[in-house]
Amino acid sequence: MLGPMEIPRETCLLSGCGYTGARLARRLAPPVLGLVRTGASVAALAQARIPALAVDLDGGEPLPLPDRLGAVAYLAPPGGSGSQDERLRHFLASLGPVRPRSVLYLSTTAVYGDTAGAPADEDAPAAPGDTRARQRLDAEGQIRAWCGAREIRWAVFRVGAIYGPFRLPLDRLRRGEPVLREEDTGPGNRIHVDDLVAACAAVLEGPAEGIFNLVDGVPWSPAAFADRVAFHAGLPRPPRIGRSEAEPRLGPAYLSFFRERRRVVSSRLAGLGVVPRTPEAGIRDSLREMGLESPGA
Repeated sequence: MLGPMEIPRETCLLSGCGYTGARLARRLAPPVLGLVRTGASVAALAQARIPALAVDLDGGEPLPLPDRLGAVAYLAPPGGSGSQDERLRHFLASLGPVRPRSVLYLSTTAVYGDTAGAPADEDAPAAPGDTRARQRLDAEGQIRAWCGAREIRWAVFRVGAIYGPFRLPLDRLRRGEPVLREEDTGPGNRIHVDDLVAACAAVLEGPAEGIFNLVDGVPWSPAAFADRVAFHAGLPRPPRIGRSEAEPRLGPAYLSFFRERRRVVSSRLAGLGVVPRTPEAGIRDSLREMGLESPGA
């Protein structure tokens, strides 16, 4: 039997427990439960002592939920072929009558579309320019409506490019692959994974709600970022090429990331008590965790 001071803690459910989710699970106080797609992912998380279940988020079947569900962090990518996120719709339906205290959804800064390099803070209008971004904006609306109908606290993080340990362009640098020159790309909007995780924990464990941009506020171009990774890893600086040369060498999928130009501003992140590290510090921290920082850097 449980004693009077041994009340079970509420579980935090992490729907999508990959790179970011696993680091978040280690940051949060237990118990946590990850929902993943495959048994292999369950086994990998078990090695890190993170409990997880393999589920089909697209199936719409009731989920095997913990008895005391306190919070939900939804980190899974959109699902479906149209402009709506059908995967999230199925997930919310599968929760049934459950009413967690809070729900966090990880969206993307791509919902702002192309601002021609102009700044976009949390009050800027959303203007998604492709199907994936439209699905993300639809998902934001689903979260707000579902939580609003149940009087549940919600937060949406519009997240820039996530980098960190094992998420740096080291392989491209080692192969000597070129990068687009600065005049052919827009500003960079990125966040170190551990700063994102700290912000997630602050929302899941505190009272904050609403929309937050998750960027570090240092709009280095992709070329400038790659230069600093190369410097700190002791690798050659990547060569620059123009857009006309890039498509046959780098491919349209790679170039699609640079089609839109926007400089995202986070005006609310400080309210979570999170001061994001600069890219310079983030690169060093990431390489240090990997045991790869160059002694001369």
